[in-house]
Amino acid sequence: MGRADTRIRMANMGTGTRIEHCWALRKIRMNYDGNLGGMDCELAELRLLHLADSALPIGGLAHSFGLESLVAAELVSVGELPEFLRGFLEEGGFLEAVFCREGFRLGSRSRVGEHLEDRLESFARGWLALNERLSAMKPARESRSGSASLGRNFLAAVGGLGDFAAVREALRVSKDAGGLIHHSVAFGLGSGALEFEEDRAVLAFLHSCVASLVSACQRLLPLGQNAATRILWELKPVIVETMRRSIGCSVEDAWCFMPLLDWGGMEHPALATRLFIS
Repeated sequence: MGRADTRIRMANMGTGTRIEHCWALRKIRMNYDGNLGGMDCELAELRLLHLADSALPIGGLAHSFGLESLVAAELVSVGELPEFLRGFLEEGGFLEAVFCREGFRLGSRSRVGEHLEDRLESFARGWLALNERLSAMKPARESRSGSASLGRNFLAAVGGLGDFAAVREALRVSKDAGGLIHHSVAFGLGSGALEFEEDRAVLAFLHSCVASLVSACQRLLPLGQNAATRILWELKPVIVETMRRSIGCSVEDAWCFMPLLDWGGMEHPALATRLFIS
C-alpha cells in the first residue's frame, strides 16, 4: 500500500480507529527495533538516559583523564578543542566502545533467570579477562584508576536498582580477585543485564564520555555554555560513526593511539594545583 493510499484510508477512519491503527504501526516499529524483553521502549530509553546522565552520582565530574595537564601545558585551547575531541572519539572512544559492546554481550548472556549459576566459572573468567585486557591498554595510571573508579561506582549504582545476577556476580568476582572494573565494560554489562538495545547503549556511553570532557573543559578553559553546547552538538555525527565502527571489531583487534593524552595522565600528579583527580 502506498503512502497516499494509507492517508486516504486513515482519513476515512473514525478517531478511535485511527488511534488503534497508529498504535498498531508503533508496535510494529518497536518489535522491529527490539522491545527489550517486554520493557516499554519509552521506559527503556528513559532508564538508559538516567544511567548515562552526568548527574549520576559515580564521580564522573571529578576526572579530566589527562586534559588538565594538557591545558596547563597550553597544548589544548578553546580553538583546538573540537578537533581534539574528534580525535579522542576516533581513538579512545573507539576502544571504549568495543569494550562496552563486549561487556554488553556478557551481560546479555547472563541475565536473571537464565541459569547463571551453571556458568559462573565461565562468566568470571570472561569478566576478569575483559577488564584486565582494557587495563593493559591504559598505560597512564591515573586514567586507568579513574576509569576503574567510575566503573565500580557505576556497577554498584546499577546493583542498587534491582536484583541483576550478572551485576551482582561481576561485583563479587572483582572483589574476590582484587580486579579493576572499567567504566565502559561496566556500562556495557549493566546495559546488557537491563536488556537495553546494544547500539543505543554504546551511543549513550560515548555521549556521556564526551559530555564529561566538555564539562571538564568548561572549568579549565574560557569556554562558555553556548560554545560548549555547540561543540557537543557538532560532535554527534562523530559519536554515531564511532559507534558504527565498533560493531564489527573484537576486543582482540581493538586499538588506541593517543600518546599526548596518555602523557597528560602521567604528568597530572606533578601539577602544582589540580581541579581533578585524574
